[in-house]
Amino acid sequence: MRRADRLFLIIHALRGRRSAMPARALAETLGVSLRTVYRDVADLQLSGVPIEGEAGVGYVLRKGSDIPPLMFNIDELEALVVGTRFVRAFGGERLGLGAKAALLKIEAVLPPELRERSQRTRIFAPEMSHRIEASGLIDRLHAAIEARRLLRLDYRDKDECITVREVEPLCLAFWGGSWTLGAWCRLREDFRSFRPDRIAALHDTGMTFTDSSARGLDAYLHAAGATR
Repeated sequence: MRRADRLFLIIHALRGRRSAMPARALAETLGVSLRTVYRDVADLQLSGVPIEGEAGVGYVLRKGSDIPPLMFNIDELEALVVGTRFVRAFGGERLGLGAKAALLKIEAVLPPELRERSQRTRIFAPEMSHRIEASGLIDRLHAAIEARRLLRLDYRDKDECITVREVEPLCLAFWGGSWTLGAWCRLREDFRSFRPDRIAALHDTGMTFTDSSARGLDAYLHAAGATR
């Protein structure tokens, strides 16, 4: 966790409390040592954040310095919680970590009754080690899309025959049970959708490509009959 995120969470963990929060509880919430909590709180105090208390006693925001909570209704809150669970399970490691951090920030600024409600939803998306999302492949494809890196795929078709494709990766789409990689295929000179679970080998060519109107994301989505 970045230090900036940690400082943000300390402030919001203290907001609205009537009693001091022990440093140990802050450390457990943030997954850091007591020494780190002491140092961060001291830095916040020196920066003018009105935190009162001390090591061994606990910390609280000075009365009158509270900030208003984020305002979500029950359905909005449940949608956020369930959405982050799905991203954690199916979005790859990078987005999964981002979802965990986002949910922690959201829950940190909720009133107690809404925070408790957010933890009661019974819609789950369990994370499982054998799925493709845990292999790192989705993260590699995501990174290549963002950097516009030309990829070389050893790709299996439905008959298990392998062809080598050079592709310009444009987007990833999740269909509930499987992913597809939307790309411009240089071999076919057309748009194609590739299933990551059929990629036998993935090679970064070291080259990049330029997104163009004729073979970029919008053109791919139009050809696929889809919208953003």
